[in-house]
Amino acid sequence: MMSKLEDIDALIKETLSKEEAKFYDELEEQNVLEMVGGLFEGKNKWIMYVMNVVTLVFFGLFIYCIVHFFQAEETKELIKWATGTIVFLVGVSMLKIFAWMQMDKKAIIREVKRLELQISSLSSKV
Repeated sequence: MMSKLEDIDALIKETLSKEEAKFYDELEEQNVLEMVGGLFEGKNKWIMYVMNVVTLVFFGLFIYCIVHFFQAEETKELIKWATGTIVFLVGVSMLKIFAWMQMDKKAIIREVKRLELQISSLSSKV
Protein backbone atom coordinates (compact mmCIF):
# COMPACT_ATOMS: atom_id res chain seq x y z
CA MET A 1 0.00 0.00 0.00
CA MET A 2 2.77 2.40 0.89
CA SER A 3 4.61 1.84 -2.39
CA LYS A 4 1.47 2.76 -4.33
CA LEU A 5 1.23 6.05 -2.45
CA GLU A 6 4.89 6.75 -3.08
CA ASP A 7 4.41 5.96 -6.77
CA ILE A 8 1.48 8.35 -6.97
CA ASP A 9 3.49 11.06 -5.19
CA ALA A 10 6.38 10.57 -7.60
CA LEU A 11 4.03 10.76 -10.59
CA ILE A 12 2.49 13.95 -9.29
CA LYS A 13 5.89 15.55 -8.62
CA GLU A 14 6.97 14.78 -12.18
CA THR A 15 4.06 16.76 -13.59
CA LEU A 16 4.58 19.77 -11.32
CA SER A 17 6.84 22.74 -11.86
CA LYS A 18 9.65 23.33 -9.35
CA GLU A 19 7.61 25.86 -7.37
CA GLU A 20 4.58 23.59 -7.27
CA ALA A 21 6.73 20.62 -6.25
CA LYS A 22 8.22 22.65 -3.39
CA PHE A 23 4.72 23.65 -2.27
CA TYR A 24 3.61 20.01 -2.51
CA ASP A 25 6.52 18.92 -0.29
CA GLU A 26 5.49 21.46 2.35
CA LEU A 27 2.05 19.82 2.51
CA GLU A 28 3.40 16.50 3.80
CA GLU A 29 1.96 15.01 6.98
CA GLN A 30 3.15 16.55 10.23
CA ASN A 31 3.90 14.94 13.56
CA VAL A 32 2.11 16.10 16.71
CA LEU A 33 4.79 18.62 17.72
CA GLU A 34 4.73 20.24 14.28
CA MET A 35 0.93 20.40 14.47
CA VAL A 36 1.03 22.07 17.89
CA GLY A 37 3.60 24.55 16.60
CA GLY A 38 1.32 25.24 13.64
CA LEU A 39 -1.37 26.47 16.02
CA PHE A 40 0.76 29.50 16.78
CA GLU A 41 1.06 30.57 13.15
CA GLY A 42 -1.33 32.50 10.96
CA LYS A 43 -3.90 35.20 11.52
CA ASN A 44 -5.47 33.73 14.65
CA LYS A 45 -2.33 32.89 16.59
CA TRP A 46 -3.28 35.48 19.21
CA ILE A 47 -6.33 33.45 20.21
CA MET A 48 -4.16 30.40 20.87
CA TYR A 49 -1.93 32.45 23.16
CA VAL A 50 -5.01 33.69 25.03
CA MET A 51 -6.43 30.18 25.21
CA ASN A 52 -3.19 28.82 26.66
CA VAL A 53 -3.08 31.55 29.32
CA VAL A 54 -6.71 30.83 30.23
CA THR A 55 -5.92 27.10 30.34
CA LEU A 56 -3.07 27.73 32.78
CA VAL A 57 -5.30 29.92 34.94
CA PHE A 58 -8.04 27.27 34.95
CA PHE A 59 -5.53 24.56 35.80
CA GLY A 60 -4.18 26.64 38.68
CA LEU A 61 -7.71 27.18 39.99
CA PHE A 62 -8.37 23.46 39.58
CA ILE A 63 -5.37 22.65 41.78
CA TYR A 64 -6.47 25.32 44.29
CA CYS A 65 -9.95 23.75 44.52
CA ILE A 66 -8.50 20.24 44.90
CA VAL A 67 -6.29 21.34 47.79
CA HIS A 68 -9.18 23.03 49.57
CA PHE A 69 -11.44 20.06 48.86
CA PHE A 70 -9.12 17.75 50.80
CA GLN A 71 -8.80 20.25 53.63
CA ALA A 72 -12.55 20.82 54.01
CA GLU A 73 -14.32 19.26 56.98
CA GLU A 74 -17.96 20.18 56.43
CA THR A 75 -20.17 18.67 53.76
CA LYS A 76 -21.20 22.08 52.42
CA GLU A 77 -17.56 23.03 51.89
CA LEU A 78 -16.82 19.69 50.25
CA ILE A 79 -19.64 20.25 47.76
CA LYS A 80 -18.47 23.81 47.05
CA TRP A 81 -14.86 22.81 46.37
CA ALA A 82 -15.86 19.69 44.42
CA THR A 83 -18.07 21.83 42.19
CA GLY A 84 -15.20 24.25 41.59
CA THR A 85 -12.89 21.34 40.82
CA ILE A 86 -15.29 19.89 38.26
CA VAL A 87 -15.99 23.26 36.62
CA PHE A 88 -12.32 24.11 36.16
CA LEU A 89 -11.43 20.60 34.99
CA VAL A 90 -14.19 20.77 32.38
CA GLY A 91 -12.94 24.22 31.37
CA VAL A 92 -9.40 22.93 30.82
CA SER A 93 -10.75 19.95 28.90
CA MET A 94 -12.88 22.12 26.62
CA LEU A 95 -9.97 24.42 25.84
CA LYS A 96 -7.77 21.44 24.99
CA ILE A 97 -10.48 19.98 22.76
CA PHE A 98 -10.67 23.33 20.96
CA ALA A 99 -6.92 23.22 20.32
CA TRP A 100 -7.13 19.64 19.00
CA MET A 101 -10.00 20.63 16.71
CA GLN A 102 -7.88 23.47 15.32
CA MET A 103 -5.03 21.04 14.64
CA ASP A 104 -7.47 18.71 12.88
CA LYS A 105 -8.87 21.60 10.84
CA LYS A 106 -5.39 22.56 9.66
CA ALA A 107 -4.64 18.94 8.71
CA ILE A 108 -7.84 18.77 6.67
CA ILE A 109 -7.06 22.05 4.93
CA ARG A 110 -3.58 20.75 4.11
CA GLU A 111 -5.07 17.58 2.58
CA VAL A 112 -7.59 19.59 0.55
CA LYS A 113 -4.72 21.69 -0.80
CA ARG A 114 -2.86 18.52 -1.74
CA LEU A 115 -5.93 17.25 -3.57
CA GLU A 116 -6.35 20.54 -5.40
CA LEU A 117 -2.73 20.41 -6.46
CA GLN A 118 -3.09 16.81 -7.60
CA ILE A 119 -6.21 17.60 -9.59
CA SER A 120 -4.59 20.57 -11.27
CA SER A 121 -1.47 18.58 -12.16
CA LEU A 122 -3.50 15.68 -13.53
CA SER A 123 -5.81 17.98 -15.48
CA SER A 124 -2.81 19.58 -17.16
CA LYS A 125 -1.74 16.12 -18.32
CA VAL A 126 -5.10 15.42 -19.92
